[in-house]
Amino acid sequence: MPHQLNNITVIGAGHGGKAMAAEMAAREFKVTLYNRTYSNIEVIDMRGGIELQTEEGHFLFAPLHKVTSDLEVALKDADLVMVVIPASGHRDIALAAASYLRDDQVIVLNPGRTGGALEFKQALKEVNCTVRPIICEAETFLFAARSQGPAQVGIFRTKYSVPVAALPANRTRDALDFIRQVYPQFIPAKNVLHTSMNNMGAIFHPALTLLNAGWIEATQGNFEFYMDGVTPATARVLSALDRERTTVAMSIGVHAQTAEDWLDRAYGAFGDNLYEAMHANPGYKGIRAPNRLHHRYIFEDVPCSLVPISLIGQQYGVDTSTISAIVNMGGIIHGTDYWPKGRSLERMGIKSMSVTELHRYVETGER
Repeated sequence: MPHQLNNITVIGAGHGGKAMAAEMAAREFKVTLYNRTYSNIEVIDMRGGIELQTEEGHFLFAPLHKVTSDLEVALKDADLVMVVIPASGHRDIALAAASYLRDDQVIVLNPGRTGGALEFKQALKEVNCTVRPIICEAETFLFAARSQGPAQVGIFRTKYSVPVAALPANRTRDALDFIRQVYPQFIPAKNVLHTSMNNMGAIFHPALTLLNAGWIEATQGNFEFYMDGVTPATARVLSALDRERTTVAMSIGVHAQTAEDWLDRAYGAFGDNLYEAMHANPGYKGIRAPNRLHHRYIFEDVPCSLVPISLIGQQYGVDTSTISAIVNMGGIIHGTDYWPKGRSLERMGIKSMSVTELHRYVETGER
């Protein structure tokens, strides 16, 4: 079981990493911010912290304990490690961090996307990492946030609750006893199959980006992504993706919530259909579209959200033709094949497992 929470490290200094680091530091937690490219955090280091605009519109300066591009320094004293990077980097971080981890640490992938904790644990196994930190994944990211400058970030909305599960699930309670000292919004999920299959980024991000590709290129994203970009037609595509996701979840014994249910729970937004529910979400108002197509909504969410859902569906006999179409479309636009680059069953350590074996593994860690 982890010891007393004293030091928190945030891995990643993008929109989310800066927001989470600043928000915790503003509440006087001892926070270290790590980013592998020092030039991306140099101004933060020089200033000693981040200027935070809260969702109420207040401006606060959040002083950080350390700002570093040295992973050993970032992890040395960390009790809680919040990984806030694109999911395409989870495996690389696991491999790079393996030598510096401790048994008494809690690591949270914010979020794990699909199979994040499975991939992270499998990567540690591949390099014979002997320590056993508690590895968790969040179902989604706690904040809707955007970077507003090299040392500035704004939080537009904080979700009411975010389910979190440890791998294995029999360690979730210990992890949450620790994490909830910082974020009481984190609540227990049954296991990482539930957090992975309730991955709403898989539904909302890549398809909406691809279906608005012409508008994004013509305007450099100068429109509201979830307001202008979600039309009745695009919402129907999102609904089709959502039906395939929930069907794959059902095939492995997971009752996944629909996108409409998630919007109601996370934001208190609801409607008669997905189009109405998304437009009723105040947390989405004002969020601009990606300013280019080389964006994590494709290069992260296609290989790390949609590919693993489709491959899990194939392993357990579910057709995912709409998901496959979006994967193929993203590959065409980026000029790459995302199937071999994606989060495979082998990389998640679950290839050829029966449903019973899969549940035993995520619940107890036993294969």
